[in-house]
Amino acid sequence: MKYVIMMLLASLTLAANAEATVKTKVIEYKQGDTVLEGYLAWDDHFYTKRPGILVIHEWNGLGPYVKHRAEMLAKLGYVAFAADIYGKCVRPSTPAESAKVAAIYKDNRSLMRARARAGLDVLKEQKNVDPRHIAVIGYCFGGTVALELARDGADVLGTVSFHGALATPTPQDAKRIKGKVLALHGADDPFVKPDEVAAFQDEMRKGGVDWQMNIYSGAVHGFTNPDNGSDNSKGVAYNKEADRRSWEAMRAFFAEIFK
Repeated sequence: MKYVIMMLLASLTLAANAEATVKTKVIEYKQGDTVLEGYLAWDDHFYTKRPGILVIHEWNGLGPYVKHRAEMLAKLGYVAFAADIYGKCVRPSTPAESAKVAAIYKDNRSLMRARARAGLDVLKEQKNVDPRHIAVIGYCFGGTVALELARDGADVLGTVSFHGALATPTPQDAKRIKGKVLALHGADDPFVKPDEVAAFQDEMRKGGVDWQMNIYSGAVHGFTNPDNGSDNSKGVAYNKEADRRSWEAMRAFFAEIFK
């Protein structure tokens, strides 16, 4: 009888796993007077609080790519919130527009950090999130934002930058970083040159940060996004191996910080 009960419970568990799906919803929130619109993703199979991952978008704003990444994180068992740095409906459609909007925040790091913190607050408020187990990741422009949030002393266990710019006007703020840092970088990235990489490493050392850096051969800027094509001569291109390796590096990093 005991064996039958155990088998029944196992069957119910398997059925629950089979039916589990990633849920998503749009969340409107504010930073100051600016209305923002983020994207939350989670797996409704889990009934206990889960680690939360803040995801920061590329320079073209919160769109399908970063939403897909949030859903991928949800499938791994995390609650992911893709924050909005630019503001509701501010979604640049051309590289020129993206550069113009991104420059607003690159030139105003206080505003950049405030927008990231607003997203972090939304993530921590979710009922299915364990606020003691939070990490932040970002892609390209978002990688820069993620690092700035860490430099601002945000209470996160880890920060991951995927092919993000590494420079900051306030390298002394590295001393405020509370969690571990993982930088994932393309070896042939023409926009983040070796001197910037060296300066970042020096900043991390002087700040006493527990940091790691993975550099992927043959990869340029934007190596995780298939929409970037495969022409490295443009400086921005997808690299399947670097994409796979960087995602696995992130997963190992999360396993370490969340234990």
